Amino acid sequence: MASPLSSLTDSFTSLMFGKVETSRLPVRTSTGQAQAVYLPTAAPGLGDSGVIIGREVYSGKGYVYDPFQLYGQQLPAPHWLVLGESGNGKSALEKTYVLRQLRFRDRQVVVLDAQGEDGVGEWNLIANALGIRSIRLDPMAARDGGVKLNPLDPAITTTGQLSLLRTIIEVAMGRGLEERAGFALKAAHAHVRATVTDRQPILGDIIDTLRKPDMSSVESLGVATEDVQSWGLDVALVLDRLVDGDLRGMFDGPTSIGIDLDAPLIVFDLSHIDRNSIAMPILMAIVGVWLEHTWIRPDRKKRIFLVEEAWHIINSPFVAQLFQRLLKFGRRLGLSFVAVVHHLSDVVDGAAAREASAILKMASTRTIYMQKADEARATGRVLGLPRWAVEIIPTLSPGIAVWDVNGNVQVVKHIITEAERPLVYTDRAMTEDAVAERIRAERQLEAEPGV
Repeated sequence: MASPLSSLTDSFTSLMFGKVETSRLPVRTSTGQAQAVYLPTAAPGLGDSGVIIGREVYSGKGYVYDPFQLYGQQLPAPHWLVLGESGNGKSALEKTYVLRQLRFRDRQVVVLDAQGEDGVGEWNLIANALGIRSIRLDPMAARDGGVKLNPLDPAITTTGQLSLLRTIIEVAMGRGLEERAGFALKAAHAHVRATVTDRQPILGDIIDTLRKPDMSSVESLGVATEDVQSWGLDVALVLDRLVDGDLRGMFDGPTSIGIDLDAPLIVFDLSHIDRNSIAMPILMAIVGVWLEHTWIRPDRKKRIFLVEEAWHIINSPFVAQLFQRLLKFGRRLGLSFVAVVHHLSDVVDGAAAREASAILKMASTRTIYMQKADEARATGRVLGLPRWAVEIIPTLSPGIAVWDVNGNVQVVKHIITEAERPLVYTDRAMTEDAVAERIRAERQLEAEPGV
């Protein structure tokens, strides 16, 4: 029976509005039917032009990404940072992304492959499948006629050669080049370019000139030959290491014949280089400048420069400055730089923190795979991720990542096709059973709605 207060309320409502509010029975439904109510809450996508990455986890929509299509509209820069612990899918994402990009005829990709086992890099299988030979940089093999890259290759501009020589020396010395030493190097380089005309100049020519400066190249400045010789002594000793020391073989002769700079995929296999040695940043500096002056050119091609173990670049102030310039230069010519790093702390806590921050700011796309909670919080602070994304990062399953495309943050499940699987899973440390189990788990995830 209705209470007196309820009756009074109904009478007042009827008097004022001419109707009485009635109670209704609840509607029973399933989650599958009710999800239609929330369709307007799905995050906006990035458009439908580009390559398919997978699907957005919460809405189930396909996730399409292409920095060249988004650049200038949704992206201020086409560069991309990939982060995450090992074994969570970074390598699979990189490889399928490159394979899918290469379906466009106006794409070209260069990969610095610093990982591998059994004597070959991780990207060797993909290169072979495309009929391309990896450029294997190995000091021991180079001494027996293997691949060489000449820092004084005529294909590199005069300014580029001198910049490269300075970077090599500064990386090896761990400090900037003093003004007098820089003058000695510049004078030696000018002398070699003027006198060696019947062949490619090589590092040995620079070393010989530093040890025995030519008076004609410095006499106009009123500087004694003995002074120039003294100023260039340390420079000669550093370069000598590339010719006769532990780094000899890769850079002490003319550039090898047969390196195809017009191939759709160029893979520099660095897997034989000690990751913790000074050779790695020196090698990356040489490849970076070499590419800048021989590969990147205004021919309307869209280029992707993917670097494994990118902390070797960003942790060296001199190499980081070089790549910072390359990134700025590359934006005008359609270059997308992809840096793959395990932890952001490897970068921001290194010797080149300022240069690293500058490079990170150029990366408008960030993809973060699973990280431990403390690392996820540090990453969130540096990259400015929303709180919900930071909290979810430690819980992500392999193959699922947080994507931040210039503030558009979504959780994306990467999908691998059957044709791509044999090229993606190249870790021979995994048993066949382990690979099969991982594939079964991925298929189960793909079959479950909302995952």
